[in-house]
Amino acid sequence: MEKTNKINIRVRYSETDKMGVVYHGNYAQYLEIARVEWLRSLGVSYRWMEENGVMLPVVSLQINYKKSARYDDLLTVETRLVKTPSVKIEFEYTIFDESTNIIAEGSTVLAFINSETFKPMRCPDYILEKL
Repeated sequence: MEKTNKINIRVRYSETDKMGVVYHGNYAQYLEIARVEWLRSLGVSYRWMEENGVMLPVVSLQINYKKSARYDDLLTVETRLVKTPSVKIEFEYTIFDESTNIIAEGSTVLAFINSETFKPMRCPDYILEKL
C-alpha cells in the first residue's frame, strides 16, 4: 500500500543553529507537519480525531541526515504510508531540497489510543475507508 503526500516547508531563521544549518531536532517537527497534512489530504484532521476520542502519540521516530538544509531553503517533505494501519500507523519520509537532493530520510510509528481509557485501539474505520 502506498498513499503518498508532498508538502513544502520554507526553513525559518529560528530553525537554524550557529553554523547556519537546520538544527537536527527541527526535522521531527517537519515530519509532524507532513504527517498532519497527509491525514488532512484524506479529509481528516488531528483536531477532529482528538475531539472524537482518538489520540495518535509517536512511539518511534528515526531520522537519517544526508545533507544540511539552510535558512530560506524550500524543502519538500514526501510522506508515505508504509502499510494498512491496525493499532499502529507507520510512515516513511523523504526530505528534498529544491534541487531534489535528499536532505534526510525518516520514519515514525504512531499508536491509536482511546482518549478516555488511554488504551490502544484499532485504526478508526473512517481512516481505513479513505485508504
